[in-house]
Formats: sequence, structure tokens, C-alpha cells
Amino acid sequence: MAYAAEAQIVVVAMVAAMLLSAPYAANADITCEQVNPVFGACVKNMRAGVPLSTGCCNGLKSLASSLTTIADNRATCSCFKTFVAKDNGVKLGRVLGLPRMCGISGRSTLSVILPSC
Repeated sequence: MAYAAEAQIVVVAMVAAMLLSAPYAANADITCEQVNPVFGACVKNMRAGVPLSTGCCNGLKSLASSLTTIADNRATCSCFKTFVAKDNGVKLGRVLGLPRMCGISGRSTLSVILPSC
């Protein structure tokens, strides 16, 4: 029971943050149409902990290298939150660990922004 209430609070907080960050995402070069397929390629891993696919890691590395502005970071964060909020089967801990599991440096923008979303 407590887990369900906690999950609802997390979803509400993510939606509120998404709404607050929406004006900043408008000037980004990165769109959810670019971000969502990257996370989509990793969905099997997020749900079940199966080995990462090459497509998942290559997509994350490409996304990480394309985040060059604060607006890009905010847009990616907003897309990430929306993606996770839509899919109840996603384990947040696994999602946050994806950059590390794909060998993306801890100093990478993607490694930094996902946990702070």
C-alpha cells in the first residue's frame, strides 16, 4: 500500500516539474521525438533487467553527445519524466543506471541530468 502511494507522489511531482520546465524546453534543439525512441530501445532492460541491447547503448551515447545546451538538458529531462510516467513497469533505479551500464562517463551530461530530473 505504501509503495502505491509513494509511486503516485513521484508521478505527481514529475508531472509538476514537467509543467514548470515546459517553457524552457521550447528553445531546445532536442525533441521528445528524438529522446523517446532512445529510452524505448532500453525498455526491456528497464522492465526486467535483461542485458542491454547495442541499440540502447548506442542511442544513449548519441543522445549524450547531442546535449549541448541547458535547453537541451531540460527538454531531455522533461521527455524522460514523461516517458517514465507513462510506463508503470519501468524501474526508476534501472533507468538511472543506464548511462553507467552503457559506459557513459559519470561526467557526461546525460549521467548528470537523469538523476536530477
